[in-house]
Amino acid sequence: MHDLRHLWKTDTVWLNTAQYGVPPATTRAALAGYLDSWAAASADPADWGAATRGARERLGALLGVPARDVALGAATSQLLGTVAASLPRSATVLVPEGEFASVLFPFQARGVRVRTAPLERLADAVGRGCDAVAFSVVRADSGVVAPVADVVGAARDAGALVVGDATQAAGWLPLDASVFDVLVGATYKWLMTPRGLAYAYVAPGLQEGLCTPGAGPAAAADPAAMFADRFVPAPGARRFDTSPNWVAHTAAVASLDVLLGVGVEKVYAHDVGLADRVRARLGWGPGGSAIVSVDVPGAHERLAAEGIATSVRGGRTRLAFHLYNTGEDADRAARVLVG
Repeated sequence: MHDLRHLWKTDTVWLNTAQYGVPPATTRAALAGYLDSWAAASADPADWGAATRGARERLGALLGVPARDVALGAATSQLLGTVAASLPRSATVLVPEGEFASVLFPFQARGVRVRTAPLERLADAVGRGCDAVAFSVVRADSGVVAPVADVVGAARDAGALVVGDATQAAGWLPLDASVFDVLVGATYKWLMTPRGLAYAYVAPGLQEGLCTPGAGPAAAADPAAMFADRFVPAPGARRFDTSPNWVAHTAAVASLDVLLGVGVEKVYAHDVGLADRVRARLGWGPGGSAIVSVDVPGAHERLAAEGIATSVRGGRTRLAFHLYNTGEDADRAARVLVG
């Protein structure tokens, strides 16, 4: 990916994409243009609306699904709240132990029964009486990739909905959203946008069965009919849209163009290759993830002293790789970790 390195110029070795991604220069330029036209009062909101359409189209391409089946919201918890609100209070939802709060809390807030099981045994825990299974495709704390095929197969056998969160996966892990009933994600990590944009793939057969508790003009068949006296939902997943975040949509178009231009398969090879390079220096086998979680005393502080940014989750230091990282970055981090 050396031909893309000119798109980023950071003051640190940023191995912290699992916390937030760094925008490429093209995204920074797009945002600067947005701010300039806004500040000059010369912006046309129709152009901002075009960015919303462009973000939806590119997210659909990234997820391997039609754009009409992608909803745009503000946060994964908000989009999952729509799913939770559509379940009867008598429903049972299965989630992995230690699941991220944005996946867990919407179902707890709805008041449904929530069962848990270890991630590696999640498929075995699906059974009769399970109405939905909700889980992160990639764990935020450890970077472990969920056994998606096993869970989906078990859920289909049980007649349960399959709800996934791709926040820590989309952008580096090739995904086919259509194997899920609902797949949500936030875009500010590997998709390299500002916070405030989330997406949801909603399977076509499920769209009319979900409620729309946050409906506003953006969710209506005619978004321009802002004084209509009756809500007519938009066709497709747009019925679940919230008011558009034009700033984040503008950034998403530019950042997703970079990712799609490279191709997710190549991003996977690059990101996971760097993570596995560190794992090899630690004497570990391949992990199949862009995230490496290490239990090395003082690792976070020692890496920071060398200008390497990481984060700590569950008492372990988390390293996360993306397009702006190089083999030199991985080797430099490994040298600190092995002492």
